[in-house]
Amino acid sequence: MTLKKEDVINFTKKYSEICVKNDSVDKELFAEYGVKRGLRDINGKGVLTGITNISRVESSEIVDGKSVPCAGKLYFRGYKIQELVKGFMGEERFGFEEVSYLLLFGHLPNKDELKEYMDMLSICRRLPTNFVRDVIMKAPSADIMNSLTKSILTLASYDKNVSDTSVENVIRQSIELIATFPMLSVYGYQAYNHYKKNKSLYIHRPKPELSTSENLLRMLRPDKKYTELEARVLDLALVLHMEHGGGNNSTFTTRVVTSSGSDTYSTIAAALSSLKGPRHGGANIMVVRMFKDIKNHIKNQKDETEVKEYLRKILNKEAFDKKGLIYGMGHAVYSISDPRAEIFKSFVEKLANEKGRQKDFALYSMIERLAPEVIGEERHIYKGVSANVDFYSGLVYSMLDIPEELFTPMFAIARIVGWSAHRIEELVNADKIMRPAYVSNCGYNEYVSIEGRD
Repeated sequence: MTLKKEDVINFTKKYSEICVKNDSVDKELFAEYGVKRGLRDINGKGVLTGITNISRVESSEIVDGKSVPCAGKLYFRGYKIQELVKGFMGEERFGFEEVSYLLLFGHLPNKDELKEYMDMLSICRRLPTNFVRDVIMKAPSADIMNSLTKSILTLASYDKNVSDTSVENVIRQSIELIATFPMLSVYGYQAYNHYKKNKSLYIHRPKPELSTSENLLRMLRPDKKYTELEARVLDLALVLHMEHGGGNNSTFTTRVVTSSGSDTYSTIAAALSSLKGPRHGGANIMVVRMFKDIKNHIKNQKDETEVKEYLRKILNKEAFDKKGLIYGMGHAVYSISDPRAEIFKSFVEKLANEKGRQKDFALYSMIERLAPEVIGEERHIYKGVSANVDFYSGLVYSMLDIPEELFTPMFAIARIVGWSAHRIEELVNADKIMRPAYVSNCGYNEYVSIEGRD
């Protein structure tokens, strides 16, 4: 008998229905056994699974003995994110290198330490001979996160000490990955753009004296040109996405895989696989697509009533992707405000003015104000809703002419710093593999010989 592709399709359709039937768990059992679905309690608070010195996220404070929501706060190694941004921007420095040093090593660098670290990053902005041709250019993918993951796993083959999990070796590997992530991401996009979209191919080498954000724009653009403001705003975006506590999905993945004793490349590949999920790293793409949809379906962008009613349709699954979500609004931790979005907004306005995108910025600002009202009217929620960092980052990337295919990789280029810091901290402190418990609900069955089965 000759089997065809259609037979496989029919087989998978049949057995997907069987899997859904046999793998479904009664939702009431979670409450009965006290299982925290998604590692969160009924109020959305995460289950404690570790302790970290790297960052702190605060969304509530104790008033008269009770926990009440407060404006969101984010600290890197004890430093308030607003103060860090004010420091490097006020002194007209790029922040990615300085703040990544802080997260990795636990203190703000002096001038000599920062120069030495930046020199190390410059040295490491190199890929193995013919790597771009033999790895990145082969089988290019429209999903640049998959391309990036493939490149990271392949780099392991070029590392003579790939399995050495000593802190010294992992620091070396981390710095190399922080330095090369921008190259791997941009080159992956350029390969896809050339081979899949039939566009011209540009492979620009990074310049040692430039910052990470400057090199990113230089490598991405055909003419290698960018403005000072563009580079500063992209640098800010990378800093704001660099780290966000140990509880987010990809950082937790980093620590889980690290606890097993796995190598750095496999660990970071796992984190990338987590980040690429649309529930984690892809939200800014959905924000941009949602705004395009809104602009296509409303007659007057200044009419608050019309805009509000269309937001209501989105929330009620009558418009856009019919998922019932206003993307960029709300956060698992923050309720009153996301400090990253607050910092971002003023710089986004400056970039919008430079790019002639004032109308877009005005619409974003309006929806930032109206969406919480609509959500409050249509949903029974246990906490407030505010714009998160993804709300504005998508607009920033679009104004910087960064293609949508690179939105999530841009997140990864920043978050590799936080992952590396958490991996090192896990190696320093942990001596046990993470092994959570599950309640078994499979019951008991008697074995039946094959002749006696239906």
